[in-house]
Amino acid sequence: MKFLDLAKVYIRSGAGGNGCVSFRREKYMEYGGPDGGDGGRGGSVWVEVTEGLNTLIDFRYQQHFFAKNGQSGMGRQRTGKDGDDIVLRVPVGTEIMDEDQETVLADLTEVGERFLLAKGGNGGFGNLHFKSATNQAPRRANSGQDGIERTIWLRLKLIADVGLLGLPNAGKSTFLSATSNARPKIADYPFTTLHPNLGVVGIDGVEFVVADIPGLIAGAHEGRGIGDRFLGHVERCAVLLHLVDGTSETIAEDYQTIINELEAYGGELAQKPRITALNKVDSLDEEERAEAKAALEAAVGGPVALMSGVSREGLNEVLRAMRTEIDEDRLRQKPQEEQSAWQP
Repeated sequence: MKFLDLAKVYIRSGAGGNGCVSFRREKYMEYGGPDGGDGGRGGSVWVEVTEGLNTLIDFRYQQHFFAKNGQSGMGRQRTGKDGDDIVLRVPVGTEIMDEDQETVLADLTEVGERFLLAKGGNGGFGNLHFKSATNQAPRRANSGQDGIERTIWLRLKLIADVGLLGLPNAGKSTFLSATSNARPKIADYPFTTLHPNLGVVGIDGVEFVVADIPGLIAGAHEGRGIGDRFLGHVERCAVLLHLVDGTSETIAEDYQTIINELEAYGGELAQKPRITALNKVDSLDEEERAEAKAALEAAVGGPVALMSGVSREGLNEVLRAMRTEIDEDRLRQKPQEEQSAWQP
């Protein structure tokens, strides 16, 4: 299945049916009176989160969604049939944005959550509705309301606990492969990873989800490379794991490149808790390890973990550090949820 995380969709709700002008005509009923029914309601357009989806690929092949119009009213006080609703089924973590791609209409993060995109038009009143003591034979009816037509964007942001960051070939996919059952493509050339990968990682009986995105390069926030397109997938993460290639000759510069791109991206991404790890230490001797670690610690201004996705050295320590950050984030989120749920 191909991965698609952004889709443009055209929607239109159904128009309401027109009211009917009709009079009762039966034998021996000289003054039957008005009996025109109301028009039916137009169909609405909804979006609903569905379990089992992890991509927006369905919206590549169908971009137009038009709900049915309501049926016009009929004589004998018959109301027109309502138009059928249309439901757009999306994966968990989908954002609904307006046509400007900036205004967020809804952020859907739970299975079963629904949001009304366009309400169907109301049906018009038939002449029966206008009957009164002073107007016993009304000859007018209302037209149905028009439907709503709009353009929206669907943007998928993966729901993960940990996001992997680093330059191309920093070892992110190898780390995910070594710690989970995910099998991302691994090769010795840049941009091996072309779309995000998710893996379920376990340590000390606790499981959490790790997201691997394509590597970033200098100038990514200006559109260089492909990693900037996927930074949104780590916005929801509780902690970021920043992997730095220990075999690189410019370790400090590599680290700073990623930090600069996070800050240029904006939002809260640069302020998220971050764990920095020196990767591929299995290729270094003791002296080279010490030099590389010292250089990276000087750039980070804090502790640095040593690890290797190939030899699995230091993996458990990194996983435990990630688990600690995830637990702390959940503790921070819990009081906010309780406070929002309490109403005076």
